Amino acid sequence: MLVADEQTLRQQLAACYRIFAMLGWTELIYNHITMRVPGPALHFLINPFGLHYSEVTAASLVKVDLSGAVVGESPWPVNPAGFTLHSAIHSGIADAHCVMHMHTTAGCAVACSQAGLSMDNFYAAQLHGRLAYHDFEGVTVHADEGPRVVKSIGSAQAVILRNHGLLSLGTSIPQAFSYLWTLQRACEIQVAGAGLGATLAIPESIQRKASADALQFDERYGAGADVFSALVRMVDRVDPTYRQ
Repeated sequence: MLVADEQTLRQQLAACYRIFAMLGWTELIYNHITMRVPGPALHFLINPFGLHYSEVTAASLVKVDLSGAVVGESPWPVNPAGFTLHSAIHSGIADAHCVMHMHTTAGCAVACSQAGLSMDNFYAAQLHGRLAYHDFEGVTVHADEGPRVVKSIGSAQAVILRNHGLLSLGTSIPQAFSYLWTLQRACEIQVAGAGLGATLAIPESIQRKASADALQFDERYGAGADVFSALVRMVDRVDPTYRQ
């Protein structure tokens, strides 16, 4: 359920873009983090096309409809093609209020791996039953791929786009961030351990337990709000202009 007003969400989303920049989760001016705006209309906030994540502010975020068309006025353009993937997920999955997508090196490496994510580390185990895969169909600019993406995701919140990158979704920005951070950490550890020999397998029963105990995803326990708030404070100490 969306409970924050649009201005609050604008500041939170702008902070999230700055957090991605701080963590090095950027791809020049590309990729997107989108958030549904409260209200009956299916409107969403997206980054202005042409700005680096470190330049995004609350005011510069652009409101768009499901087609990617600008709602109201904005001095900034958007990348409608880049919103195609997000639009399909927002419209096809009821609780996908926030959608995050990125192309980190570790994430792309695992996405290109035939075996995918190895469920043999602390972070991967927490994603048992929460992870989905979608096969590569080329650059995600074609609307007809949307229903297949939604079908691939099913009830998952963390997604590996084969040969492409990582994606997460959630009812809030902090929750979606928690899923993406956990997936990214799992990928980093897998890539860092490559070449060290066989890994220790985690029994599926333990994976299920680890996933059930991963309270950072659970709305009853804040759904990652405490961690996200700590990162926002870090951004504030460096450059609070995202609030403008």
